[in-house]
Amino acid sequence: MRTRPTTDRPPFGVRTHVVAALLALLALPALCGPAPAGGQPAAEAVRPALPAVLAGAGARARADTPVARPFFLGERLEYRVRVAKVGNVGRVAMWVEGPVDVRGTETYLLRFDFKARVGPVKAEDRTWSWIDPLRMAVHRFKKHERHPLSRHDEEVELFPSEQRWQAASGESGASPENAPLDELSFMYFIRTLAFTPDTVYRFDRHFDAARNPTTVRVLGRETVATRAGEFRTVLLEMRVKDPRRYRGEGVIRINVSDDGRRIPVRIRSSMPVLGSAVMTLESYTHPPQQHAAAPL
Repeated sequence: MRTRPTTDRPPFGVRTHVVAALLALLALPALCGPAPAGGQPAAEAVRPALPAVLAGAGARARADTPVARPFFLGERLEYRVRVAKVGNVGRVAMWVEGPVDVRGTETYLLRFDFKARVGPVKAEDRTWSWIDPLRMAVHRFKKHERHPLSRHDEEVELFPSEQRWQAASGESGASPENAPLDELSFMYFIRTLAFTPDTVYRFDRHFDAARNPTTVRVLGRETVATRAGEFRTVLLEMRVKDPRRYRGEGVIRINVSDDGRRIPVRIRSSMPVLGSAVMTLESYTHPPQQHAAAPL
């Protein structure tokens, strides 16, 4: 009787579950959740924390107009992905291209590329977001997601001034604000916030009203060591609700560098059975002369 050699690799079914769970973490879903104890701070109360030029949703300008923002054309961030009970499983890259004209508005093209492999099981998630960097309003969104259990493709045209969106699938809807965001652009938007300790921010900025509200809690500050260096960071907690990926509520914690660059240094989420899944910065292209750093 032949026996199969033992290995430390989890069985195929578990590996498939790992990849599916990673997609739920790394797809950067819209950040939303319940209000904190003590009431719901209004979205308007958050806006004074933003650079003044970003707060005016009605303003229009070219993408190269000077504006206080911590990201810029050519920025590239690369991460390794690790699951507690599995090990390193993949890599993520986030970068900014452009400018790109979308119906007469010059936008920054935000890119997100995730590839994972656990044994023979592979998965990928590619996301594109075309954002007006002055208004922080998205004009187009695209996603391609594939893993052994399913495939998901999404293309959406957004019309900020009309507060509506239209998907290639035929779906459409009204947006609650004239400066809408999607799941990827939200990650860049939170980098513009004033990280005041013990503060909870609430927004209704996702283009799909069903995915609102969004809350971001500032927990404190801590130092994080990575292959890209050691960073003083601000720790944020996000309560995540995404009907397609989560049955309940997901909790994601993000360490953002405590400087003008506001780099997402580490992104961590806890998952049943698998333990914590972590994205950790490995390298970045972010020359200080290429951006106007807002004071903290």
